[in-house]
Amino acid sequence: MNNRDSLLWVIGGTGEAVALSTALAAAGIPCLVTVTTEAARCAYGDCPHLRVWVGGLDSTRLGAFIQAQGIGAVLDASHPFAVEISRGAIAATQALGIPYWRYERPPLEPCSNDLTRSVAGLDAVLTPEILAGERVLLTLGYRWLHHFAPWQSQATLFARILPSPVALDAALGAGFTADRLIALRPPIQAELERALWQQWQITRVITKASGPPGGEATKRAVAEQLGIHLFILDRPHLDYPLVCHGQAEILALGQAWWRSHQA
Repeated sequence: MNNRDSLLWVIGGTGEAVALSTALAAAGIPCLVTVTTEAARCAYGDCPHLRVWVGGLDSTRLGAFIQAQGIGAVLDASHPFAVEISRGAIAATQALGIPYWRYERPPLEPCSNDLTRSVAGLDAVLTPEILAGERVLLTLGYRWLHHFAPWQSQATLFARILPSPVALDAALGAGFTADRLIALRPPIQAELERALWQQWQITRVITKASGPPGGEATKRAVAEQLGIHLFILDRPHLDYPLVCHGQAEILALGQAWWRSHQA
């Protein structure tokens, strides 16, 4: 490690990234957090040891980004389904010989009722048995909506997306009409979740196994209350070099890295 490798890169995009980077910066560890939108930047307060970088990153060129920014370690606190950035960060850190730590939000326990089903991947829900003739709410994120474009004529599809022009353009491009879209930033309270499903007369909901921060527990509860079938896409599996599940563990790793850097 040389004198330029003085930043801890926190891959953002989640509420946990905000909490973790804030705690690390408060401990005097210089952090660079990357987010994709200006709206996401607003979640980070002013801190002398915390800098926020806004913009998209090419997952195949992260090594160049790491070197250009003077990064000496990486904390991946991205969404569980943001596999491209995670794969790229793992490959780049291994090539450069710097630490990589993955913060993984704890999953919920498996479902124990007939209404909620875990599925291995998107292909498992792109079937007539699940979609045809149904009123389906998708809370998968805008990047997944194009897969449902061929089903627009066979089902009545609705989507909840983030309030951003990119998400809206993607949804409209996938054939969703304005009356079948709602733009909200999570978390969504149970009362609003239930009211939305009832307003749209939803019969199926397809979502991701994103854990409590992504509202998975709320969706499970509302589905059981309303008797609506809920399909939860399993998290993709990656071989992370090191996985942490708590802030204290991340803070200890960051402090140890920073002490060794200054030695």
